[in-house]
Order: sequence, then structure tokens, then C-alpha cells
Amino acid sequence: MFRVWYRNFKVWLKHLQASLIGNLGQPFLFLLAFGFGLGKSVPEIEGMSYLQFIAPGLVASAVMYSAAFEATYGSYTRLSTQGTFEAILITPITVVELTLGEILWGATKGLVAGLIMLATLPLFGVVPSYWSVLMIPLLFVEGIIFSAFGLIMTAVATNYDFFNYFTSLVITPLFLFSGIFFSLKAVTPALRNGLMLLPLSNIVDLSRMLCYGRLHEIAPLEMELLIILVFTIVSGWTAVILLKRRMIQ
Repeated sequence: MFRVWYRNFKVWLKHLQASLIGNLGQPFLFLLAFGFGLGKSVPEIEGMSYLQFIAPGLVASAVMYSAAFEATYGSYTRLSTQGTFEAILITPITVVELTLGEILWGATKGLVAGLIMLATLPLFGVVPSYWSVLMIPLLFVEGIIFSAFGLIMTAVATNYDFFNYFTSLVITPLFLFSGIFFSLKAVTPALRNGLMLLPLSNIVDLSRMLCYGRLHEIAPLEMELLIILVFTIVSGWTAVILLKRRMIQ
């Protein structure tokens, strides 16, 4: 598993700059447009300025985009175009180890993207608290979830165009309706409960609370952690099963 991760890491170092710009471009643009543009005309939300409110969510979205895109376009290239997966499986590495290595690599890329976004928030006037250190394991787990989602798509994809469905029907709706740009407390209880079943909603909520040290506002913590745990296990297990089936075929 580590060998797979390390192989991808060494290749990534050769394209480091282009990779980071591609993954961080959209969250930065939203931070500028909504934070400094629209944010000036939006009143405070939950005791925070609009820029403060959306910043932690955009950090989480950077992780989602980076991890998901690496496990789709990147993994599919290694699977179908370059034949890297077949070459790796000639070695003693198993399909399970290959899959877990790919998931961890996607999670690592997602974490790097999220930490860069988090580190640049003070440039926009948003100063995270020392509690934001706890965002590191949270963002890594988020990376595992969306990297596994991406590998699930890779395992069933027939070409690159297939990933447009994943982006349009999964990633974009999660980006828009997981509480990044509006408070889920402002919607009806039934809708809020439904949206809180989405994996990104819980991560955005926890990220916002940890970023500013507002731990008293996390409720119910056990349910949010349980939802994240279930998505982590189910998505990872599904990715292993489907990729193993794909490689056998």
C-alpha cells in the first residue's frame, strides 16, 4: 500500500505546480468572489461575517475536489491509458493493496490542497484558532471518502467523459448544498436533516467550528462523526470490491 502511495508521490512531484494550481483555482476564486464581492452585502451569519462563514467550507471543498479528481482522472489514466495498474499487479502487490494505496494517495493530495487553503486564509483577513489543528485528521478522512468515491467511478468508467456525470451529479451538488454558502440552520428541519446526511455537510460543519474554536456549537457531535465513519468504511469497501472486479475482467 505504501509502495503504491510512494510511486504516485514521486510522479506528482514532477508536476507539482500545475497540479496545485488546477485543484486550488476554483476554491480561491469562490473565496474572492463571494467573500470580498458578495460578502460585503451579506449580513452576518451565525455571528460571523460572510467571508468567515464560507472560508472553512471552501477549505473542505478544496479537499473534495483534489481527492475526487485524482481518484478519477488520475487513477483512470493509470488504469486504462498507461497500464500502470497492470504493471503494479505483476509484483506481489494485491488489488486490495493497490486500491488502498490509491485511496490514501488521493486523500494525501486532498489534505495538501486543504492545508494550503487553510494557511492562506489570514491573507484574506480570516484568522483560524489553534483548534484548527484538529482539522488535519478531519480533512484527511474527508480525502479518504472522496478518493474512494472517485475510485468507485473509475472502476465503472468506460472513458473520460463518464466522469462528467460524477462531477455534475455528485461533486457539484455537494459543493452547493452542503452548507458552504448558506447556513443549514436557516432551512426547514426536514430539509436540514436530509442535507446533514450528506458527507460534506458534516465535514463543513465540523471544519467551521474547529476553525474558530466554537466547539460548543457542534451538535450532535456523535451523529456527525458516525455519518463520516459510515461513509469512510462503505465507500472504501465498495471501491475495493469494484476495482477488484474491474481488474479481474
